[in-house]
Amino acid sequence: MSPLPVHAIGKRDLQRLALPNAMNPHATAMLASSSPARDTGTVRRAVTTAVLGQILEWYDFFLYGTAAALVFGKLFFPVGSDPLTGTIAAFGGFTVGFIARPVGGVLCGHIGDRYGRKTVMMLTLLTMGTATVCMGLLPTYRQVGIAAPVGLVLLRILQGLAAGGEWSGSILLIHESAPASKRGALAAWSPCGAAFGFVLSTAAFLLAQTLSPADFLSWGWRLPFLCSTVLVALGLWMRRSVDESAEFVEVKATQRESRMPIVEVLRRCPRQVLTVFGLRFGEGGASYIFFAFSIAYGQFLGIKSTWILSGLTVSMLLMIPVSLAMGHVTDKIGRKPVYLAGAMAMVLVAYPYFVLLGSGVLWKVIAALILANSITLGILEGAQPAFISELLPVPLRFSGLGIGREISSVLGGGLSPMIATALLAHYRSATPVAIYLVALGLITVLATCIAPETFPRAARLAARQPADAVTA
Repeated sequence: MSPLPVHAIGKRDLQRLALPNAMNPHATAMLASSSPARDTGTVRRAVTTAVLGQILEWYDFFLYGTAAALVFGKLFFPVGSDPLTGTIAAFGGFTVGFIARPVGGVLCGHIGDRYGRKTVMMLTLLTMGTATVCMGLLPTYRQVGIAAPVGLVLLRILQGLAAGGEWSGSILLIHESAPASKRGALAAWSPCGAAFGFVLSTAAFLLAQTLSPADFLSWGWRLPFLCSTVLVALGLWMRRSVDESAEFVEVKATQRESRMPIVEVLRRCPRQVLTVFGLRFGEGGASYIFFAFSIAYGQFLGIKSTWILSGLTVSMLLMIPVSLAMGHVTDKIGRKPVYLAGAMAMVLVAYPYFVLLGSGVLWKVIAALILANSITLGILEGAQPAFISELLPVPLRFSGLGIGREISSVLGGGLSPMIATALLAHYRSATPVAIYLVALGLITVLATCIAPETFPRAARLAARQPADAVTA
């Protein structure tokens, strides 16, 4: 095979290819174009299976957030006379699920880096589905007392353990099977699956709320949880047929296997893990303010819950094409500038979001949710999968993502609905929540500025060359 023509890449770019990346000497993005060509059918199966599994898994996980805002405070946490107090307690259970996510990330990361991504994806889907169905069968506080919230929190912990491995597993299955020139575009499909899972969970509660208020509070809220049985069975059947990620198979065949990948990634790649944490922290916090807290804030203002749920459904559906487009853009101009644009958008929309939401006018409520979810989060979710995956080496990638991303999910996403609701309960105003949202955005801007570009111009040019133009 002939070497890549020098005129195709500038001198400075050749130097960047030759020198190790200062942040990640083990990064594979630069050299990925030299790996064997991926079979189109295998890549398509990996994308389809990962996305459909994400839809089913995150349908289950998001059900709790919707139910916490609508009914769990009344049925499982009847505390005090202020309805917001019970909602805060219910969001506390929401946070517990996030606290379990790093534990799940560590466990799944260890299994995923030693035994493969596919094994983890089967385990996470089974665990998530079982916990969700059991939630739909739980008796309430009035029926069994303190056992009801305890049981609900324990099941939420199981959901958190499963969620800790699901995101990383599905992202890596796609990213490590895709050709280098299309990894950003294809990896963006996975968070789109999560977005559609949220849409399904919200739509399920919208349908359940067509019942009378008494019936919905008595038994109707259980239906979305019980429907998970069919969805999870479908997901398990699909995931059985998918192949292991191509890049993981290649590395496992040529490199020594780490016995303790979780320890090794902290020893070899501490800066990369911290960078993953910073990139996810603010985005995770903002996303759950836009998702879960918006429902509670709408109830506080007296806005019809169907307005908020409908707006969330529309905005999450519109987020899908935005995320896919942004994933494609990262393959053209790099991951970092796209992610930075999303981080800056988070800061800029914080105050207008609550002004529009608090107007009580339907079209303004929907516009607020589109601005926050479709545009702001759409940009971030489209760029994030490839960006943070490429910060870490393949043999330790699952463990590194499990630690960095999932710990930030606890401190960012897990706490944000509870913090936002507590601020609202104390100040009776959304202004402090908007300030909190700005702070989350500024953290994301700072982390993005510090992070390296994982797919620089040299790597992009190399990835676009025919496979036979690159020296092995």
